[in-house]
Amino acid sequence: MKKRLAYLGCIFAAILGYFLLQKPIFMLYNGALEKGVSFMDYLKVLYHGFTLDAATTGYLTALPWLIILVSIWFRHFPLRKILVGYYALIALATTLVFIGDMALYPFWGFKLDASIFLYLDSPKNAMASVSVGFILIRMMCILILSALLTWGLYKITPAQLPQVPQVRKRLTGSLVTILLGGILFIIIRGGVTESTSNVGQAYFCDNEFLNHSAVNPDFSLLSSISKTTDFSKQFNFFDEEKRASLFDGLYADTGENTVSLLNTQRPNVLIILMESFGGVFVEPLGGLPDVSPNLNRLSKEGVFFTNCYANSFRTDRGTICTFSGYQSFPTVSVMKSPAKSRTLPSIAGKLREQGYATDFLYGGDINFTNMKSYLLSSGYQHLTADVDFTLEERKNPWGVNDDITFEHLYQQIKTRTGNQPWHTAFLTLSSHEPFEVPYHRLNEKIPNAFAFTDDCLGKFIDKLKALPQWKNLLIVCLPDHGFYYPEEGLVHDPRIHHIPMLWLGGVVKQPMVIDKLMNQSDMAATLLAQLGLSHKEFNFSRNVLGKDYKYPFAYYTYNNGFAFCDSTGVTLIDNNSDKALIESPAPNARRTELGKAILQSSYDDLGAR
Repeated sequence: MKKRLAYLGCIFAAILGYFLLQKPIFMLYNGALEKGVSFMDYLKVLYHGFTLDAATTGYLTALPWLIILVSIWFRHFPLRKILVGYYALIALATTLVFIGDMALYPFWGFKLDASIFLYLDSPKNAMASVSVGFILIRMMCILILSALLTWGLYKITPAQLPQVPQVRKRLTGSLVTILLGGILFIIIRGGVTESTSNVGQAYFCDNEFLNHSAVNPDFSLLSSISKTTDFSKQFNFFDEEKRASLFDGLYADTGENTVSLLNTQRPNVLIILMESFGGVFVEPLGGLPDVSPNLNRLSKEGVFFTNCYANSFRTDRGTICTFSGYQSFPTVSVMKSPAKSRTLPSIAGKLREQGYATDFLYGGDINFTNMKSYLLSSGYQHLTADVDFTLEERKNPWGVNDDITFEHLYQQIKTRTGNQPWHTAFLTLSSHEPFEVPYHRLNEKIPNAFAFTDDCLGKFIDKLKALPQWKNLLIVCLPDHGFYYPEEGLVHDPRIHHIPMLWLGGVVKQPMVIDKLMNQSDMAATLLAQLGLSHKEFNFSRNVLGKDYKYPFAYYTYNNGFAFCDSTGVTLIDNNSDKALIESPAPNARRTELGKAILQSSYDDLGAR
């Protein structure tokens, strides 16, 4: 058994070492010296990319592990002969990906992903930008490196495995090998936390080149294949002329403000994204009484948007809708596809152009659903997550409870006394299942968890008011999505998507109630317009306080369905059956057509990215 276990250790180490060696080569080839990359940067790239390298190595080691497990029950087992073909295959594949990624990066500016397959049907056009010599040199490198890797794996593989003579030892050996398989599975999965291995976990700074250098190209390619589809061909309800005629004017990107909410155009901006905190828990919106007394109280002190609807139903989707002002989709999460999410505009990116320092706070696992890669690529310079808190502070199953993170945020703001403007975004956590919180004001578990977040918010705001930083501060509070409570009716009827949005802070001129029908995604354009900044690149975000906002409506999606609401009522369509689940107060063909036009247009936009 020792020989078998030693072989598995050696094969894993050899493949992992090959991946680690690729990183400095990739960086040097792509101008690391000219970019001023330091030795510490190389080490950081190796460190932060290690988990994806290990996960990919785990995949490639799975077959040798299985063969070793089987070999225990054979008298003579020619391991080299069995595996030499596999070695040649993985050596060629991994080297082809490595060289292709390294050579294409100067042209593409992003890691190799499944978009390469879109060019394979036209190799002449794909190779038009490079010379024959360029291609031949790289093909030679692929062959040489593949041969060397195959030879190395072949040499560390025993020609014959010794017989395990006794049945008892065979059973023991099988058990040990199965346990090793469990460890291999954990490595492939990326650990035992909620998040699984994803491209975003390798991102560690706001330098895109270093983040890309840390990502394993094989993992990037394989993970993107599962997410790649021709989005522009989905939901083609209308020909292009009719789609354009229906869609035109729905998302106006110009128009002066009809009202100015702020007394300055360069406030410090804090956006608090409140986990699941839908209108069902907010009494002024028709929700349960006494769950959110602080939000109710504060709504009379700031600008309260009472007719806002969440675009989607999950945090990863709602985060994109909020910070990039982008549309939601019924069949895809854009955050899970870094190739798409990195193309989106963002509030953080726009504010960084104006000299703002940017950071993001979340008490949970920031690697979940590729959140980390999205946040860094969208312009957040510093991320704080569960790993930045002590184990004692991580008492919530998802990470750190809101009382601790709100206090952390308060202490951060308290120390910000310089002249540089800043933007912070904060995603709360405690109002998430299993709703275990250190607070017991309400008898029912779910409302009590939301009451806890409300209590933390109220105390936080009250303490901020006593600081000098309050004078130049704008706070925007809104949920990432709504919540299905009480559990009656359709899961995605309008009451579930109805959410509060509240603007507070010393820069708010006066309390105001705005009842215009709008979406969560409209916050981005509305905010930027109040700051005097263009929002033209935010294709699905509207300045609801602009002169061109002449047709108020809300649109949202759920699992393969969408809803369209305007002054005439609401229509909710199930795409699977192409039937309306809700048409209130009466059927309306125009609402259905406009909803389908938005759905088709959003997929066209996503497909073009």
